[in-house]
Amino acid sequence: MITFPGTLDDVDAARAVRRAGADAVPLWHGDHDLRGVDAVVVPGGFSYGDYLRAGAIASLAPIMREVVDAAGRGLPVLGICNGFQILCEAHLLPGALVANAGMHFLCRDLVLTVENARTAWSSDYATGDQLLVPLKSQEGRYVADAATLDELEGEGRVVFRYRDGAPNGSARDIAGITNPAGNVVGLMPHPEHATSALTGPSEDGAGLFTSVLKATAGLG
Repeated sequence: MITFPGTLDDVDAARAVRRAGADAVPLWHGDHDLRGVDAVVVPGGFSYGDYLRAGAIASLAPIMREVVDAAGRGLPVLGICNGFQILCEAHLLPGALVANAGMHFLCRDLVLTVENARTAWSSDYATGDQLLVPLKSQEGRYVADAATLDELEGEGRVVFRYRDGAPNGSARDIAGITNPAGNVVGLMPHPEHATSALTGPSEDGAGLFTSVLKATAGLG
């Protein structure tokens, strides 16, 4: 669990990891060692105050050099909201996240459709499953050139899609994508806020964290 200056969803993500049955190992942006973790979560927030561009400075942090190298060797990596922005800025995922259509901050519960249940972070779902999770972001509109979008669609690398249309204007209603190997996933909505009916709109987000636990245990 990586914390950058300005991260604010790391505690929630760590709780989701523990609810799935794993240990949440804290990592700091200045670390040069992943401490032997089996997977990495890059949580949401406003790393470095979103200066320059959301996720741009964080993508250059020492810990992200380690994440990029380890992801290339197959380590599962999940980026949520600002974490998704960071993964795109680090070129672990294609495209970019830009200001929402209408230039407004969005905060609402919405439904995602699972498009790819074969990644390290989605294998506990079935294709077509519907997940009720929160969205809260200012720069959450996913964009990419037409060739990249066609490639993502053609290779089945769209993992989550906004069921009722993207309120932020994301291209092709894309809410989350994966790399070709399926170990790196980024999504704009917040599954870590949907792991308990007591504190969230549902428990639908828990599957991301149970999926990676099984994947790292060789059961996924």
